Amino acid sequence: MSVLAFDLGASSGRAVLGLLHDSRMEIREVHRFSNNPVFAGEHMHWDILRILHEMKQGLLKTKQAGERVSSVGIDSWAVDFGILGKDGELLGNPYHYRDTQTNGVMEEVLNKIPAERIFQKTGIQFLPFNTIYQLAALKKRDSYLLREGAHLLMIPDLLRYFLTGEKQHEFTNATTTQLFNPVMNDWDRELIKQIGIPEEWFGPIVSPGTEVGMLRSEVTKELGIRPVPFIAVAEHDTGSAIAAVPATDGPFAYLSCGTWSLMGTEVKAPIINEQTLASNFTNEGGVGHTYRLLKNIMGLWIFQETIREWEREGHDVNYDKLLHLAEQAVPFQYFIDPDHSMFLPAGNMTTRIQEYCIKTNQRPPQTQGEIIRCILESLAMKYRYVYELTEQVSGQSFSGLHMVGGGIHNRLLCKWTASALGKPVYAGPVEASAIGNIIVQWINEGVFSSLTEARKAVKESFPVLTYEPENAEAWKEAYLGYVKYTNLAAYV
Repeated sequence: MSVLAFDLGASSGRAVLGLLHDSRMEIREVHRFSNNPVFAGEHMHWDILRILHEMKQGLLKTKQAGERVSSVGIDSWAVDFGILGKDGELLGNPYHYRDTQTNGVMEEVLNKIPAERIFQKTGIQFLPFNTIYQLAALKKRDSYLLREGAHLLMIPDLLRYFLTGEKQHEFTNATTTQLFNPVMNDWDRELIKQIGIPEEWFGPIVSPGTEVGMLRSEVTKELGIRPVPFIAVAEHDTGSAIAAVPATDGPFAYLSCGTWSLMGTEVKAPIINEQTLASNFTNEGGVGHTYRLLKNIMGLWIFQETIREWEREGHDVNYDKLLHLAEQAVPFQYFIDPDHSMFLPAGNMTTRIQEYCIKTNQRPPQTQGEIIRCILESLAMKYRYVYELTEQVSGQSFSGLHMVGGGIHNRLLCKWTASALGKPVYAGPVEASAIGNIIVQWINEGVFSSLTEARKAVKESFPVLTYEPENAEAWKEAYLGYVKYTNLAAYV
């Protein structure tokens, strides 16, 4: 029995087949494509029709491989959306969450609606690019979208609409908008009204594992393929990744590691109180009526953007060589807070790292090895900070950390994270988002009776590497310096 998962990330997308052999899972990539944002005039957009074209190529290549999949699911990044007009046509390319339109907007909204009120209603972390602030930015400049729009769809919902003609909102992605009320288990209409957005843009919400339409006849004719049902999986890619964490005992801590790092734990109900508000945690929907109590961390974005900067400058950049140079550099010399606002935009990352160090009374890193070591050590330290904060706000204790996602290819990051935590790191599976997408489809089809059973199959099917802490005392001492220079000590 095979199913097809479209796993769309902020830099690339893939079509991945899920196959089952006697309860052992196998995945096979049938198509991969780049997902590059496009600057048009003053704004940064997603090339949504290019993504749709590439997804069709994935469907076509699946047919050419001789596979007859029983269903299809889509997961992607969160917060971004498209707006349909009254005739069902897309009104403009979706904005990229790094677009400058939201600069200063979150602060303006919080002056109008107290942060405590928004958090009480939604339980979501305050990030300047959240859907609520993107919509407030449209309202602020009196965008034509507000006059002509009839329906809002998050990115996976929008692509699914293109392919099926059906419009539904999926639960895990809806919760990320900061417009969903987990107590009401529905859109918070009062909050939507306060932002000044039409309520009718927001329709019914479906749970992961719900069948949400068939491949439309226009697409089957175009590609020469048979109709296939689409399943609403955990359409936020982190929701899919956490579904695939091979943890089978007790409470567990996870880190979904990629361009963004998302660290937290799985809970049965959202935790909305003064402590989670003060710590800026978020409560995002998960599979099986669970919630992901987590905190967003900038992740490998800084690392990736630094490499892109050097490539643009004409340097010969070799990934393995960079990690070797970082490993050879003197440890614990430079620290940054990856979540500082100066690291959010693209470009000039090396200069910003150096400026941050100078502003915090540190000597700035100079060589490639020093800069990469600064980034990766700082990430490992920030992971410890959030790991301990997660234990505090959840009231749970964890024996180690499950790391999943493409970021675990970075062996130094996994190794240094274990050392910073002073606890083992279990790294795997790499393709967690695609696997989570696949297992939700199989739960829908009755292949697995529950998420617990599916996670056991993941554990038996994919390799997991264990990293043990090294030089624990040195890392413990260095952590005190990290929280000092990054001004995080008050929260320890």
